Amino acid sequence: MPFPRGRKPTATAGSKIPKLNATASENQEEATQAKRSSSPPRGAPKKRTAFIDITNAHKVQISFPGKKKEPGKKTVKKTSSTSVSASNLANLKKSSSVSSEGTISERERTDTEEEEKEEDKSADVAAPVEELAAATSPAAREVPAHLRRQEIPKEFDIDSENSEDCYMCPEYAKDIFDYLKNREEKFVLCNYMPTQPSLNSEMRAILIDWLVEVQENFELYHETLYLAVKMTDHYLAKTPVHREMLQLVGSTAMLIASKFEEHSPPCVDDFLYICDDAYKKEELISMEASILQTLSFDISIPIPYRFLRRYAKCVSASMDTLTLARYYCEMSLMEMDLVPERGSLVASACLLMALVTKDLGGWSPILQFHSGYQASDLAPVVRRIYSMLSAPPDDKLRAIKNKYSHKVFFEVASLPLVSIDILEKALSS
Repeated sequence: MPFPRGRKPTATAGSKIPKLNATASENQEEATQAKRSSSPPRGAPKKRTAFIDITNAHKVQISFPGKKKEPGKKTVKKTSSTSVSASNLANLKKSSSVSSEGTISERERTDTEEEEKEEDKSADVAAPVEELAAATSPAAREVPAHLRRQEIPKEFDIDSENSEDCYMCPEYAKDIFDYLKNREEKFVLCNYMPTQPSLNSEMRAILIDWLVEVQENFELYHETLYLAVKMTDHYLAKTPVHREMLQLVGSTAMLIASKFEEHSPPCVDDFLYICDDAYKKEELISMEASILQTLSFDISIPIPYRFLRRYAKCVSASMDTLTLARYYCEMSLMEMDLVPERGSLVASACLLMALVTKDLGGWSPILQFHSGYQASDLAPVVRRIYSMLSAPPDDKLRAIKNKYSHKVFFEVASLPLVSIDILEKALSS
């Protein structure tokens, strides 16, 4: 069932993105004209000096440099507890006199007991300090096993070359992608089409083909396209949708993905325009709330495109090789049988096919180290993608093929498919 498609919006016509009227200079003038009231509002708390603990203000005396001392006030010097105790004990021995009955006065006995208590307290405080010093010794500060960073062999280190680039996060790159790979387990899907009474795989393929055109027309990132497809699949896996609302689900998922990935996402009116005004603004906003609530607002889903760029860096793949792998990966979005597969596994399979097609070798040890997959793990997905690419093309679903037939993408869609025997040899090696 083809969806109604609106005209492709251009930069000169059809754009409904509102422009901001207020400029920075106007805001600055307004801020300059605004005056703060000199008197505090009624009922407001009294002003107090910063960096002073108001609970101990009556006990603490702060001396500022250059400030004259007020006459009549004496400065109390702080002495250590040991010197105070020694002086008290000397005064006690000097001033104390044994009575005729040979006993000490009640006041002197009380002072002595207080001094003994203070000595016991100082001993109790000193013990934890000594224990803390022993615990912070180099031998005791050893990092637990589960918190230690994985040692990367020198031949597998692909991030040290970016040590001066803070935007590349070279210290944490391996940990980040390991975390994304572990996070994939939370977003594993199954074939949800049996639970959709009015949808089928062909309708989903038509929707994905249309979303590719939307991504091209709006010049959105590829990450936005992949995330929109992932959110659409996760929503359809949990919510039955009528076929007339399928395009609304896809366009709304693209809107959410744009807000998540883009610096300047298209507005709601732009998505209503590309749907040929088949839906109202209220319907799109309602669908946006429904998708976010169904996904529990957890839309940071690992996508294969990110893994593909990471793994291509491991073998220093050229741009045309990476683009060929991207073509295979984008074609896999339309295959319903590949929906249950993890994004890292799909990215690895697409990169392996691109390397074999370009005669650049197979699945090397550095790829095994960073991806965590052996060549045997990729075999089922590689065969499925190969079967999809070798099938007769559908003239109605040509958005991806036309896109990657352009010179900007090195015309990788027109390259012949590698022989299955060569591919099987690479998988078995």
